[in-house]
Amino acid sequence: MSVLELISVTKKFGGIVACRDVSLSIASGQIMGLIGPNGAGKTTIFNLITGVYGVTEGTISFNKEVISGLRPDQIVHRGIARTFQNIRLFRNLSVLENVCIAVDSRETYSLGATLLRLPQVSKKEREIREQAREYLSIVGLADKADVRSDALSYGLQRKLEIARALALKPKLLLLDEPAAGMNPEESLELAKLIRRIHGHYGLTILLIDHHMDVVMDLCEKIFVLNFGVKLAFGMAEEIQNNLDVLTAYLGEGYKHAIR
Repeated sequence: MSVLELISVTKKFGGIVACRDVSLSIASGQIMGLIGPNGAGKTTIFNLITGVYGVTEGTISFNKEVISGLRPDQIVHRGIARTFQNIRLFRNLSVLENVCIAVDSRETYSLGATLLRLPQVSKKEREIREQAREYLSIVGLADKADVRSDALSYGLQRKLEIARALALKPKLLLLDEPAAGMNPEESLELAKLIRRIHGHYGLTILLIDHHMDVVMDLCEKIFVLNFGVKLAFGMAEEIQNNLDVLTAYLGEGYKHAIR
């Protein structure tokens, strides 16, 4: 069953076309890769799915409901969460507090109960902290709960972003270059974490990354963008050996060199 479906999606910024006539479908429980050279339109697709940008043409559906046109918060509440290419943490807050904010966003309180600090509010706050610690444990940051987020290494900040996204209890998780800035050993560890999260929660995952070892290890199917249009789509092995994809990454000289 299709969880996410983009049908003929186009995004224009004035006279600039960021993506044109993009159609893709992700099945429930699938890990799909979205790759392409820099400037191909990958993050634009994420921003369209999550409501940061509105579509110019086409529709985006999630669980058979059209979500193009909804606000980002409405889309989050329907079960889509993401990480960002540029890390966006509350840097002056602790690791635990960063995740608590995401957990708390799902809770509702009456104004009176909050102002009066009624017992149910204190109880709920304890539950929120317990839940946040569980997400930190899943990504291997339980021992860093009280550390300020800006004191973490770059790789651990990436993991914190994933924990915060998981705290929103998504059905679909969008990962925008989670291995960016990581060395090969860290990338391998991250791939294992993503696979563990995928299995534990039964999530559907759409992954952008330039680390091809991570993409090929995790993704059964891969969608390739180039200059905002579909270049290729297929199984990982097909994409790995696709001449058009290799040329897009390595340049026309590659095509001539192998002739």
